[in-house]
Amino acid sequence: MKKTIKWMWQGIDVFITVVLAAMIVLVFTNVVLRYGFSSGIRSSVELSRLCLVWIVLLGAAVVLRRGEHLAIAEFSERFFPSAVPILNRLIWVVILVSSGMLFVGAMNQTIANWSNISPLTGLPTALFALAGVVSGLLIVMISLVRIFDPSWLTDMEDQE
Repeated sequence: MKKTIKWMWQGIDVFITVVLAAMIVLVFTNVVLRYGFSSGIRSSVELSRLCLVWIVLLGAAVVLRRGEHLAIAEFSERFFPSAVPILNRLIWVVILVSSGMLFVGAMNQTIANWSNISPLTGLPTALFALAGVVSGLLIVMISLVRIFDPSWLTDMEDQE
């Protein structure tokens, strides 16, 4: 099971990389076309915005899994060292609740906007909210695991 989960996270990393490369190509091509040839790709602005939303939301889940989010723990570690494990689990419960709200809200927006089609790209506008659904679900899964085993997903990086 750990290999499957590790493979899934590697797939997410590859997806983020591909989307970032596509966004760079879209924006660069559009800039060259606008300034060099007085034309441009009309849909590139919206597609690059969609790419950015997906990169940010999936990146938040990836960074959370790796434990690389900004954390200020000096106060709790210095004055309450014995309470740190309890406080960390409490933090994961707060993350679970807030990411659950992100998931539910983004799911409602995805369902509500699925039939709204963008005139520039022809894609559903719900794809923006779908990034929140996927990210919220990933963060819910991470926080559920971390409540019971705080180091499980970060230890997967070191194991084969």
